[in-house]
Amino acid sequence: MTKAVLSPQARRDLLEAIRWIVKDNPAAARALRDGVVTAATRIGKHVHIGTLRPELADEPYRFITLTGFNYVIVYNAERQPPLIVRILHGARDLPEVLRES
Repeated sequence: MTKAVLSPQARRDLLEAIRWIVKDNPAAARALRDGVVTAATRIGKHVHIGTLRPELADEPYRFITLTGFNYVIVYNAERQPPLIVRILHGARDLPEVLRES
């Protein structure tokens, strides 16, 4: 089974989020980690599951919101295996953050 892989930046994004959340809610931090693993598996199986957001990024980049969390996964659907490039909190200024990436 193919699973999407995390870029170094996506790994940093995830670790930063986990470190922030674990201070107040260790169970939620573990759930976020598990949610990313589940999403990576789903993306690997169904590479076009994410939404195109042309106002934020051109193809082949797609977006998927983590179930139960206000986090967005940005991934390259053309890579084999698919590459998760960012894991961002939905309250962030996505156009600005992605422009900087």
